[in-house]
Amino acid sequence: MGSRMDMINGSLGDKIIKYAIPLAVTGVLQQLFNAADLAVVGHFSGKEAMAAVGSNAPVIGLLVNLFVGISLGSNVMIAKSIGQGDNGKISKTVHTSVIVALFGGLFLTVLGELLAPGAVKMLDVPGEVYPLAVKYLRIYLAGMPVILLYNFEAAIFRSCGNTQTPLVALVVSGILNVILNLFFVRGLGMDVDGVATATVISNLVSSAILFAALVKTELAIQINPRKLRVHWDVLGQILKIGVPAGIQGMIFSFANIIVQSAVNSLGTTVMAASSAAFNLEIFSYYIMNSFGQACTTFTGQNYGAGKGDRCRKALKLCLLQSAVSTAAVSCLILLFSRPLLSIFNTDPDVIAAGRIRLEYIFFAYLFSFAQEVLSGYLRGFGVSFIPAACSVIGICGVRLTWIFTVFSQKPSFATIMQVYPLSLGITAAVILTVTLFVKPSKRYIVHPEL
Repeated sequence: MGSRMDMINGSLGDKIIKYAIPLAVTGVLQQLFNAADLAVVGHFSGKEAMAAVGSNAPVIGLLVNLFVGISLGSNVMIAKSIGQGDNGKISKTVHTSVIVALFGGLFLTVLGELLAPGAVKMLDVPGEVYPLAVKYLRIYLAGMPVILLYNFEAAIFRSCGNTQTPLVALVVSGILNVILNLFFVRGLGMDVDGVATATVISNLVSSAILFAALVKTELAIQINPRKLRVHWDVLGQILKIGVPAGIQGMIFSFANIIVQSAVNSLGTTVMAASSAAFNLEIFSYYIMNSFGQACTTFTGQNYGAGKGDRCRKALKLCLLQSAVSTAAVSCLILLFSRPLLSIFNTDPDVIAAGRIRLEYIFFAYLFSFAQEVLSGYLRGFGVSFIPAACSVIGICGVRLTWIFTVFSQKPSFATIMQVYPLSLGITAAVILTVTLFVKPSKRYIVHPEL
């Protein structure tokens, strides 16, 4: 539970895979457990409840992503400090991160409870779905402190190369989540409130497991409850890296709210299909994201150690490994898409619409893997604003423009989906161009104090 990977010496290719695979499995399992929410309410409560759970994803993302981005800042700070051998800064970053997670979660809980009805209205959900969506969102938001705590704790472990411990915690809590889903929904006759309650309880368990592991570890990332406080100098550095990434995620989620609103305007069947397809396509996304996070951590540690050549090598390996693994998983999902979609809902119209989404999204992933890894590379140097700005303009700008122009003239599900390969292709090209121009591996290694 306290192992650490040596990222600044020895081979890179096998270590990147060893780092990325548990991270990808963590994401996939997390989505499987989320998919269990949809499957349970879809089979036992109907497609209205299923649509209510799925339609809330953009709102939850809008509230959570700021602090998930800040946790990325913690990851980079710890990774860089490990490379520099600065145990004092590692400890300050860890204890500051835990406080930020807890108080940030409390803030989001209060804010979310106040804004929940209005946020759901923004999604333009059908009348029969609205009360269920609000009920689910209110209960889910009550668990924000433990949800954010898990994310920050996982980032702390990953910064030193340990992706196995967050995976173990997720497996335990995820199994509990499935059991509680069935108990609350099928056993007690609850609907979306049952799956939301199960999610909060399971996140409480996972965050508690990681907290106990951080208290017990003998590594520099150890938590001492008596030292939990905010170190303002360290917080400033975390925010400098994390806030741009968090704002990017918030704006990205806002764009997805607009897209989700367009999806919702097409009716409950399309809403259910989009939710089901999302819970399949996200598996491929987590593969890409794991290599993007691997690139961030490997770059961060080697940057801290002043090894620019290893930073560049890590980038090349992450791009190659991400491309191959993402393509393989995407092809498998598309090949078995009909039986996989039927797990969530057996309605033929839902399955047909779900396949439309999968086909467009997996085509878009031909560009997305490069965007994820290149963004991770830049953030490993502490360069967070550039990938954030590129993504906001290339993804959010294009998607919003498309929905308010092209979709308004031709309102169909296929029209909505066409914006994904377009926006991701433009963004990948822009980030690649900027990365080649900025050359952070030279610019920032020369001035390590930056």
